[in-house]
Amino acid sequence: MHELKVEGMTCGRCVARVTQAVKSVDPAARVEVDLAGRRVKLESGCALADIAEALAEAGYPAKSLSAS
Repeated sequence: MHELKVEGMTCGRCVARVTQAVKSVDPAARVEVDLAGRRVKLESGCALADIAEALAEAGYPAKSLSAS
């Protein structure tokens, strides 16, 4: 499980866009978005750098907080 700090999330639509950005890289990813904490937990077989790039392209810069 990876955890990312995602900047720029302010509403439910942002949550949907963040989820969509992750799913565009890995449709099978499990995504949990915490809007209040501006964090995303995910399980994916794809490289975290690819997911972070997709989030940045969608307007939501992300920084890895942990990986387990």
